[in-house]
Formats: sequence, C-alpha cells, structure tokens
Amino acid sequence: MDLNITIVGIYFLFLIAIGWMFRTFTNTTSDYFRGGGNMLWWMVGATAFMTQFSAWTFTGAAGKAYSDGFAVAIIFVANAFGYFMNYAYFAPKFRQLRVVTVIEAIRMRFGATNEQVFTWSSMPNSIVSAGVWLNALAIIASGIFGFDMTATIWITGLVVLAMSVTGGSWAVIASDFMQMVIIMAVTVTCAVVAVVQGGGVTSVIDNFPLQEGASFVSGQNLNYLSIFSIWAFFIFVKQFSITNNMLNSYRYLAAKDSVNAKKAALLACVLMLVGVFIWFMPSWFIAGQGVNLAQAYPEAGRKAGDFAYLYFVEQYMPAGMVGLLIAAMFAATMSSMDSGLNRNSGIFVKNFYEPIIRKGEASEKELVTVSKITSAVFGIAIILIAQFINSLKGLSLFDTMMYVGALIGFPMTIPAFLGFFIKRTPDWAGWGTLIVGGIVSYVVGFVITADMVSSFFGLEELTKREWSDVKVAIGLIAHITITGGFFIFSMLFYKPLSPKRQADLDQFFENLDTPLVSDSTEQKKLDNKQRQMLGKLHMLAGVAIMLMALLSNPMWGRFVFILCGIIVAGVGLLLMKAVDAKAESAEATEQTA
Repeated sequence: MDLNITIVGIYFLFLIAIGWMFRTFTNTTSDYFRGGGNMLWWMVGATAFMTQFSAWTFTGAAGKAYSDGFAVAIIFVANAFGYFMNYAYFAPKFRQLRVVTVIEAIRMRFGATNEQVFTWSSMPNSIVSAGVWLNALAIIASGIFGFDMTATIWITGLVVLAMSVTGGSWAVIASDFMQMVIIMAVTVTCAVVAVVQGGGVTSVIDNFPLQEGASFVSGQNLNYLSIFSIWAFFIFVKQFSITNNMLNSYRYLAAKDSVNAKKAALLACVLMLVGVFIWFMPSWFIAGQGVNLAQAYPEAGRKAGDFAYLYFVEQYMPAGMVGLLIAAMFAATMSSMDSGLNRNSGIFVKNFYEPIIRKGEASEKELVTVSKITSAVFGIAIILIAQFINSLKGLSLFDTMMYVGALIGFPMTIPAFLGFFIKRTPDWAGWGTLIVGGIVSYVVGFVITADMVSSFFGLEELTKREWSDVKVAIGLIAHITITGGFFIFSMLFYKPLSPKRQADLDQFFENLDTPLVSDSTEQKKLDNKQRQMLGKLHMLAGVAIMLMALLSNPMWGRFVFILCGIIVAGVGLLLMKAVDAKAESAEATEQTA
C-alpha cells in the first residue's frame, strides 16, 4: 500500500513540475487560455481526446461493461464518430473562428446579450461534469488507500488547481499529452494481460455471463431490444452534437493553424476508437471469471460495479501497477478538470470581467492575474460539487453522466451547432432556445415517469436499466424536435440586423471560410521548443516506469513495466527526432550573431 501511495505522490509532483516548467510560455490571456493558438496537432489532439476521458471511464463505464458487456462501448464509438466529423469538416472551421474563447464566437454569431447568457449558462454544465469525474476518482482512491472520501476529493482538486493555475493552457495541454501517453501505455498492458489470462479475445467474450435472451452487444435486463437500439442511435446523435458545436470548439482553438486542427481531430478519433477494445477488456474478463464485486467490496453497496477495473489490477497485475493505475486515473480526471477550469476562467475573464466590469480598460497583466484567481474559485466549486455528489449514495455514476449530458449539456449545443449553418435567425433565437431547452429538460427529468411511458406505449413494466435508457432517449428526442424546432422556427421572425451586428455576423462566416496558415520562423522555433520539452519529459517518465521492473514481481510482471516504459519513452524519442534541424540551426545562428 505504501508503494502505491509513493507512486501516486511522485506522479503528483511530476504534474506540478509540468505547470512550473510551462509558466514561462504564458504572458497574455491568449497564452493562458489557448496557448496563444500556437500548439502542434499532437498536443491539441491529446487534449481533445482527454476531455472526453476521465476516471469515470475506469469506474462508472467499467462497471457498466462488467454488467452489460459491449453496450457501454457504444458511447465511445459515438465519440470516435464525433471526432471523425471534426476531422472531416468541423475542426479546421473551429480554429478559423480566430477567437480566444468560444463565447467570443457566440457574441459574433448571436450578439452581446447572448454573450452574457451563454457565459453564465455554459459554466455550470462543465463544473457539474468535472465534479462527477472528481467523485469517480475519489471512490477508487479512497477504496485503495483507505483515505476519507472528503480528504481524497480535496487533495486531488488542489493538485489540479496548482498545475492549471501556475501554467495555464500550456501546462494543461502539455500534461494532457503526457497523461494520454501514460494512460494508453497502462491500459494496453492491462488489456494484454486480460486477453492472455482469458485465453484470447474470443474466449473472453464467449465466457461473459449472459441472462437468457441477452446478448453481449445489447447487455442484460432488457425486455425490449428496440429500446437499446433507440438509445444507441440517439447516443450517436448526442455525441455528434456535443463534439461538433461552437461551445466545445475550444478543443481546437489552441492549434497553430487549420491543418494542425484537422490532424488533431484525427488523432482523437483513432485513440477513442482503439480505446474501446482496450479499456473494457479487464471488466469483461473478470465478469467471465464469475467475480462477485458486491462480495469483494461490500461497503460499496450498489456502486460495487464501479470497482471492476480496480479489482482486475489488484488481482491480476504485478505489484506497483495499482499505483500506476491510480496515477493514470488521476491523469484522466485531471485532464478533464483542468480543461474545464481553464475554459471557464477564460469565459469569465474575456466575456464578463474585461467587457463588463473593466469595460476594455484592463491590462494583459491584470487579466492574467484575474484569470488565475478565477481558476482557483472554479476549482473550489468543482470540489464542493464532487462532495455533494458523494452524498447521493444511491446514485449511479453511469446514469449521472448520461443525464447530465442529455438534459444539461445537449440542449446548449443546439443553437451552437445550428448557428453554424442557419444564418437568418434573430439574435434572441440563441437565448430563447436555451429557455425552451431548460423547460424540456425539466419536464423529462421531473415530470415524465416510467409508468407514464409504459402506459402510453402499452409496455410491460420497464426494468431499471430500460427506464434509464428510455429517459435519456426521450430527453434527446424532445430536444431535437422541440428545442431544435424552436431555433428553426425563429427564422420566421428574422429581421435585418443593425449595420454593426451585420458586420460581426459577416466577419463570423468569413472567418469560418478562410483557412489559417502558420509557418513563420518564430512559429517553427516554438514548435521545436514544444517537441524538445515534451520529448525530454516523456523519456524521463518512461525510464522511471521501466525502473519499476526492479520491484519484487515474477518475470512477466517485470516485463509489464518495461513494456509500459518503452511505450512512454518511445513517444519521447519520436518527439526529439521530429525537431526541425533547420529551425534549430537558424536560432543558433541568431544567438551567435
């Protein structure tokens, strides 16, 4: 146990060091919130991927895989589809918005009133989501180390704050890339061990326990396969909308140009698709072994399934791997949290503090200082939300994330998505759609019941899982038809805009259609600096992981750490080899002169 705590502690220090190293990259609010729009595709792709990845993947999602097989993977396949559409069309467009925060794009498209409406309505969603992720991490960490849940939540939250406040988006995105590599290395080795222990992929799937009439793809506790089909279809719709709208375009605002944004989206797509067949293999394996998690973790009660991945690592992986897994979980959750912190503080400072409080008179130094203070405040808010969620003992982490996405996140994406393509709408269509979406979410969340649905469609009593799926599907259908319909209907009330508003709108669509190219000598020097710093950090981390092979383990266990270390160090070596020798030579010549 002390060994695992030591590993996590070292990892914490490593993350804080990243924030300190990248502090010199931040001089302006553009640097602090989006890396000045100067980042290479592999850094941006990593942060795009990591924003959809957290400890929830190893807890709520892993528990769903343990009980229902492949069904949960539909969400991640849908994510991959959303990222593919980023690659095919949206990612370059997002970068071409040429803004520091996404709400600036909302202002250009819908006007100053909507700037404030979206500023204050978009922040709660990301704070709640980050709170769910932090709570998921605390469940596992407290279960392993025996720490109090409240203490775990505060310690983790404060480490994230230290890193993101110190280095801004440079530290956030650099650490996202580092964490992405470590997570993929750890999960790949876990999946390999699960497959070997299970006698091959086919055997793992064949041994998965199923009720009569159930299937590995759709899962258990289903009386109506059509409910699963409807749920799966609308999950694709939801994830497509969530990954392809102005509010979530912040993933690509940091890219140095349109081409790098496009490459970043493809990287996120590939990682998400490959991950589907890596992350859940351990859960499927232990389910096939007949492991009863409720007996293994009696204190967890109804949340025992959330410990599926942890059980596999504790029982089937070598000593020290639990610490590395927890480090990976911290990595996943921190990447989601710090992105949310950075994004929210950026929105508050650039879209409220600067234009409303200071009326454009604040210096860049003042804005950066306020940004750090704001990040700290939002960090405390996330910690408090995580504590509140922890008090709701009977709440499923999987269902919580589904409800937050369908009833809070999705309606906000509708005007941010449709506004890309429909030009002739009044400005009030933006905030009006949010109000309609709020009403729809309230009705679906608090008025419609399982009995009402069963009675209306003439169904037998729905199982708990079916009602959860139906509720999500009803919410998405209602928002597509009613909330989306309201936005489209507003076209009937379109009137010519004032000259100033029309100029902003014309600029918005002109930016969308104008590719961004960045190939200056100064940019190439910065590209090399990114490669060198991240390359050295990865090689150092890879060597540290390989040294864990010295721990007392059987030979195959030692090899697991060597494999992980080789993957991480190998990425570092590739980055070092990618350094542009011509740019390096030019910089050396300048320094000599």
